[in-house]
Amino acid sequence: MSIDFMDKCGILGQFWFEYRDDEKLGEFISYNDIGLPLSWFISTGVVTPNPIAEDYVNETFALFLAALSLTEDDVDGLDNLNDVLALVESNLEDKE
Repeated sequence: MSIDFMDKCGILGQFWFEYRDDEKLGEFISYNDIGLPLSWFISTGVVTPNPIAEDYVNETFALFLAALSLTEDDVDGLDNLNDVLALVESNLEDKE
């Protein structure tokens, strides 16, 4: 299954908006300095996505999931950052 593009933008955009100044995440945010803010602007309707923008967002989303040790199948049906982070927390609790 594939996650809806606008859901990816919403999740990444919320992540960028809430954590962009978090020094612990600085390396990830710096590396994804186009994909993360672009996701925010697309999710808020300021920017209309084109194929290049979609490539940036899709690459950033794949890196985001990898950093959280998740796959697209794991987050299928989730459409916001809070649910994704709750899944990560649940996975960590399961490992304890």
